[in-house]
Amino acid sequence: MHELEPGKGGPLEIAAALSISVYFLPDVLKRFHRVHPKIMITIRSGHSKEVLDMVLGEEAEIGLARSLQHPEVETISLREDPLLLMANPGQGPKHPRRARLEQVATWPLIFYERGSSDWTLTHSLFRRAGLVPNVALEVDSIETAKRMVERGLGLAFLPQIAVGSEIRRGKLVAVRILDAEPLGRSLDVIHPRHRPLRSEAQAFLRIVREAINQMPAK
Repeated sequence: MHELEPGKGGPLEIAAALSISVYFLPDVLKRFHRVHPKIMITIRSGHSKEVLDMVLGEEAEIGLARSLQHPEVETISLREDPLLLMANPGQGPKHPRRARLEQVATWPLIFYERGSSDWTLTHSLFRRAGLVPNVALEVDSIETAKRMVERGLGLAFLPQIAVGSEIRRGKLVAVRILDAEPLGRSLDVIHPRHRPLRSEAQAFLRIVREAINQMPAK
């Protein structure tokens, strides 16, 4: 997002994980623009590891990512972002709201972003239990997986940040797994330890915290 009258200190450069960029940043940027209309912001998206690399390489002043720790960056954990097993509510009793992992492994599952941390977490859940999941589809993004679930093509483990609206509107429902530890990661802000944040970056972090505090718990 570029403002017509940028701030004197140059643009505020933000790196963000893909899910955060899609599902969280638009509201943050709307709030920030309302209070600081003359500050120019640039956004670069990527996987969490790429966000870390951009912050370490001074391509971004602030990074928004999930579960990132590194000795050269300060990490501020804002909230937990669990991975929820989501289903189409119209799929009926075939997919109950509570199930054991062995049962879930037999259902058609949709995986996304092969090699990503979400993909690894989900596969590890079944591998630790000695189960092989019934992967019906592998797609390129969280959004694609969500749309496939909405159309009843399978179930998917999706970040809560990506499905809050659909849950509230009854378009998707969460299935509770009775015999497995919850999956999830934290939503983090990172910035270099050796470089103080400019006032623009500090103002941006205040808006981020406000948005996080106003997010519904579920």
